[in-house]
Amino acid sequence: MANLNNQFLQFNIDLLITQTKRDRMMTSREHLRTVIKDYFSKYHPSYTPTFYIQGSYKMNTVIRTKDDTCDLDDGVYFKSNPDNVSPTVLQSWVKNAVDGITNSTVIHKKKCITVDYKAGYNIDLPVYLFDSDVEYHPNLAVKNEGWRVDDPKEMVEEFSKAKKSSSQLLRIVRYLKAWCDYKREKMPCGLAMTILAMNNLVSHDRDDIALKNTLIQIERSLKLSFKCRVPATPYDNIFENYDEHRRANFMTNLASFIADATKAVEEEKNMRVASELWRKHLGSRFPLAPNETESQLSKDRLTPIIGKSKPYAE
Repeated sequence: MANLNNQFLQFNIDLLITQTKRDRMMTSREHLRTVIKDYFSKYHPSYTPTFYIQGSYKMNTVIRTKDDTCDLDDGVYFKSNPDNVSPTVLQSWVKNAVDGITNSTVIHKKKCITVDYKAGYNIDLPVYLFDSDVEYHPNLAVKNEGWRVDDPKEMVEEFSKAKKSSSQLLRIVRYLKAWCDYKREKMPCGLAMTILAMNNLVSHDRDDIALKNTLIQIERSLKLSFKCRVPATPYDNIFENYDEHRRANFMTNLASFIADATKAVEEEKNMRVASELWRKHLGSRFPLAPNETESQLSKDRLTPIIGKSKPYAE
């Protein structure tokens, strides 16, 4: 049947952040770090911030959204809290440090401070504190609630272990995140899709077959137990607060994706038609294939498209 592995490999490349944007994000990150360190040195000298890039950028699963935006998580860590200020106050100090750094309003969210950039990205600044009674795991500041034990470094380590078994995991995660980004409508967050891929990856030489089989395995696991537990401290269930409507929405979208993916891989001979089935769930960025069957393609047109010159293409 229709082999769209090449189209998926091209889609993977198209989902990647350009090197220009990566460079700009790194420049912005360094600027933010300098501004935050200078602020605390001047106004709260007993607090010394350190930093750690975490999340999808660190795991190399970050994608360009359909709006051509992306984000970066840069944790702001403190080793002590000599003034015993609340999590909200410590967050507000970080916000004060970066206020006015861009033309956009800096947002004080529940679990981070968000700085938006007109270049099409934002940098999230979650705030952490190492409690004297907890030597290894830091505490995340949660606005108007308190401290919550949370260790994003553990998640990065667990993902690094998982991808050693198959570099295909990176691409499958990106495809799943692109699906949720395209559908939106309260679809699961990127972290949830990353964990579901880690737990249910069914590898194959072809990405289209691997994605189809992984979707099927995800559905099986969620029908047995609708949970998505983070494999890192505090091992919370991301789906714990999903109401019935949000749960049904995800499972309905998942079933629809599986049906079309199965048809595209196992039934459809025409490559253009098969690619249109995938586009129903991945959006117009997914490449349209030639309007012919695989048997009509010449051998040279089946040559894989990924080249060594393409960065971050795993």
